[in-house]
Amino acid sequence: MTIRYTILASGSTGNSLLVESEGTKVLVDAGLSAKKIEQLMGERDVKGAELDAILITHEHSDHIKGVGALARKHDLPVYANEKTWEALNKHLGELAEDKIKVMETGSVVQFGALQVESYPISHDAAEPVGYCFYDGERKLSLATDLGYVSGKVKEKLADSDAIILESNHDVDMLRMGKYPWNIKRRILGDTGHLSNEAAGEALCDIVSGQTETVYLAHLSRDHNLMDLAKLTVNTILQERGIECGDRKVELKDTYFDRPTKWDRLGPES
Repeated sequence: MTIRYTILASGSTGNSLLVESEGTKVLVDAGLSAKKIEQLMGERDVKGAELDAILITHEHSDHIKGVGALARKHDLPVYANEKTWEALNKHLGELAEDKIKVMETGSVVQFGALQVESYPISHDAAEPVGYCFYDGERKLSLATDLGYVSGKVKEKLADSDAIILESNHDVDMLRMGKYPWNIKRRILGDTGHLSNEAAGEALCDIVSGQTETVYLAHLSRDHNLMDLAKLTVNTILQERGIECGDRKVELKDTYFDRPTKWDRLGPES
């Protein structure tokens, strides 16, 4: 068994992740229109009808915009915890009752060969979560939209083969940017978004010899650059010796307007 995945879109304009194992396909968030999500999946030769489920991290629009339309069109079950469902209210439109699935935070759900575990994160939403994906031997972890990386989150991300981690902003670019101070304060706070520096520091405590790949995700289009994010994170890792020997980690890009190439966990990555 193996897991392969593609980040369909990542950033403040919309987020979506597609994960597959042994023919089972789940979509995490659909923060663009259903039409756009299907277009992006099509670029990776996947049709909406092939999906088995949609998982939701939290109720913000850049994560749920296309969920309702996709679920209705393809008769898909949608998974979220109870507080997130309450916050979603009518944002998804009408869904069949049997397609509304409550996945409590910390629980594990099996989708074919793919095991999915949710865990709590810190963000200004009702009950935001990250997800870990397992196929028996390998592990993929998703952690975006979090103000800081707690010890418990680090424990959940430990021993991952690949990590999709938020690297939202450069602190100096944000502070000098055009946003009002109340929004800057929200982003910089413990329930906001992770800076490049915070992402790098967190990775120093997370990566192990098993970690091969880190995708830097959810970059701000106004207050960050991919090259800057990678430079900042890589510099911090190098200062801690993470680039050496069996702790070498490859940093990879994500995009707001196009999907990443299919990636695969394990030696064939």
